[in-house]
Amino acid sequence: MGAVTVITSGKGGVGKSTVSVGVARALSQRGRRVLMVDCDAGLRSLDRLTGIEEKLVYDMSDVVCGRCAPIEAIYPCDNTDRLFLMPAPASGEDMVRSEVMLRLVDVLRQHFDHVIMDCPAGVGEGFRAACLPADRALIVCNPEPVSVRSAANVGRLLQEMNITERRLVINRFSGKVFDKIKSLKDLDAVIDETGVRLLGVVPEDTDMTASYLSGEEAPKGCKGILAASRIAGRLEGERIPVLLK
Repeated sequence: MGAVTVITSGKGGVGKSTVSVGVARALSQRGRRVLMVDCDAGLRSLDRLTGIEEKLVYDMSDVVCGRCAPIEAIYPCDNTDRLFLMPAPASGEDMVRSEVMLRLVDVLRQHFDHVIMDCPAGVGEGFRAACLPADRALIVCNPEPVSVRSAANVGRLLQEMNITERRLVINRFSGKVFDKIKSLKDLDAVIDETGVRLLGVVPEDTDMTASYLSGEEAPKGCKGILAASRIAGRLEGERIPVLLK
């Protein structure tokens, strides 16, 4: 039975979905069978980021309403073996409720090594539906005060939901920009303010972002991909350095 990981942030715009894709691809490249579940009804993006936008016929709402079998709404992702996507509903009105999502993911996890839940922004019903089935959570934040505060709030909410394994991913890190902000002394201050143990740091990487926005696989040697690979290894219990040298 596969491990279910929700990737969340609270605040939108921190790059949560690109982290989801990067980590999911890295896990699949380690030989794992990985399913990404886009939980952002009405604002789905993973189909675009994985290059399968034009192939979609069914989505998650079609499964829960009985219009198709689950396998018909699971799409293999281009350029990456063993990586699959179940897209979110195209309309926000078709958002899957928490109790239904829990039952659906319990079925899906039986067929994959990892299920990656890409959580919508905010902390409403969509957040709860994405988090409820999870065994663990990755909280994504940028190294700036508003994002850090949001990550801290999300950490507390996850604790209330009894998700005890919570880890922090600092995304879009630029030492030059971080030094100019000055409101946070160092990365230790970011970790302390969120109250969440650090899992990984993803540097600012325009090559990776541009590739994903084009629906293409990012260059293998770019810093963002190397960071995602480290995160994937640490998720699987390997002792790997957090920071890129």
